[in-house]
Amino acid sequence: MKLIILLWHNVIHRKMLSLLTIFSVAVTVALVVFLLLCSNGVEQGAEKGYGPFEVTIGAKGSASQLALNTYYHIGAPTGNVPYSLLEEVSKDEFVDRAYAMTTGDNYNGFPIVGMEPEYFATRYGADKQMAQGKLYDKLGDTIVGAHVANSLGLHVGDKFQGAHGLVQGEVDDDGDAADEHDQHHSFTYTVVGILPPLMTSDDRAVFTTLDYAWAVHESQQGDKKEVTTILVKPKSLLGAQSIKTKFGQISNVQAIYTSKAVADVVNVVDKGTQALSVVTVICILLAAGSIVLSLIAAVNERKKDVGLLRLIGKSKRFIWVSLIGEGILLTFIGLIFGIFVGHAGGYLSREAVFEYSGLQIQTWHFMPGEGLLVVGTLLIGVLASVGPALQAYRVDPLQLFKS
Repeated sequence: MKLIILLWHNVIHRKMLSLLTIFSVAVTVALVVFLLLCSNGVEQGAEKGYGPFEVTIGAKGSASQLALNTYYHIGAPTGNVPYSLLEEVSKDEFVDRAYAMTTGDNYNGFPIVGMEPEYFATRYGADKQMAQGKLYDKLGDTIVGAHVANSLGLHVGDKFQGAHGLVQGEVDDDGDAADEHDQHHSFTYTVVGILPPLMTSDDRAVFTTLDYAWAVHESQQGDKKEVTTILVKPKSLLGAQSIKTKFGQISNVQAIYTSKAVADVVNVVDKGTQALSVVTVICILLAAGSIVLSLIAAVNERKKDVGLLRLIGKSKRFIWVSLIGEGILLTFIGLIFGIFVGHAGGYLSREAVFEYSGLQIQTWHFMPGEGLLVVGTLLIGVLASVGPALQAYRVDPLQLFKS
């Protein structure tokens, strides 16, 4: 107990240097914690991102772009495919469920997605209840994700008009932009339901009937009706391969394995995380350096104290433990602050991160990587303390006292 009191008084005695050391450790730990939260969000998003829809069919283009737009509502679609293709896919013997999706409009920056209402039972289970209201059943009815409702303050019964494009303020380059603008503002949506928090990108989307796009964009009528994507739940993995092969051969159509496309995106994100890890390593080295400098200053500053402790009978072991203990104490305080700041930063930025990237950051719970972070940080604190402690450990007490 006396040793802990001594360590605390030593830390308080050198306020500025101690605060600098604690700050450097806290910043490093907070950065690592935030990276762990984002990495965990990517993994959870990859697991929950596409539900049972192992095959996705859309227009030719990037497979990753098709998956991101369909399941994460990020980026632009690769194009459209004929609506008649849905009937052909649904009749395939290997298909369990197939749903078409239309997109291309937004409300205050949130995508408006045309989707058959049965999609929600297939993806989230038939027992998933609406938070408020009911599912849509006619043109103009909409249900909104939990994040959209909270961000815009929407309630059941509210009415609004959409805008063309996937981003607020986006306009066409052609001469029909004004006509598109007028058509969108003459079409009114009514909120009939609010989804519960689903912890997927569907939380930040507005859903309505599949035919909304055809009603708003009058050019899509009769045989010209098109959809953005077809989401396919195969009966088996073997069936998924057959579906991909069969429909991927159609002109201007691609069929992709959803899991592979999502995995490709996750791999790209992991490479970005590795690049950020270089910055983290630099921060760790700076934090370790701060601890070393702090303890070297402590040794030089307290040579007389150390000599006096030795002369009154305190062992080299006591001096050794007290100096290393001081480094561990500073590291531990910085570690606690860093974990708190990392989770607090994740909590405060979760809405912005979700709205920008679709990543759900789950804060205030222990992640597997945090255990390794705690052990690693304390170990760095111990290693950084060894050098200064040895410096005092090896010097004769009479020399320390005379100096």
